[in-house]
Amino acid sequence: MIYTIQKYWLHITCLLLVSIATLSLWPAAYLPAVPGTDKTHHFIAYGALIFPTALKQPKNTFLIIVGFAAFSGAIELIQPYVNRYGEWLDMLANTLGLLCGWVLAKIMLHFYQEIV
Repeated sequence: MIYTIQKYWLHITCLLLVSIATLSLWPAAYLPAVPGTDKTHHFIAYGALIFPTALKQPKNTFLIIVGFAAFSGAIELIQPYVNRYGEWLDMLANTLGLLCGWVLAKIMLHFYQEIV
């Protein structure tokens, strides 16, 4: 599984970026109700976003993480213009998701390398 994610990391990441942008800018009234809180959704989305990149470990990983954080901020700034609410706490949840997704990938790589 790790090999497959590493192989298609860019495709997965682009798909996740488009999905996050679409769901973040879609009118809230038309979004389905899902369990969990808004902050939990942000945390999981951005944890999933960084995960393939962290598994692949490209040489510019740090710049990609900074880019994802900037993307998160841009989404929060745009949301008020599409009948959504931009919140700084959402950006905090996004950043924590990026951090935890990166750490989880590093832990998985550590144990995967010990097995192989």
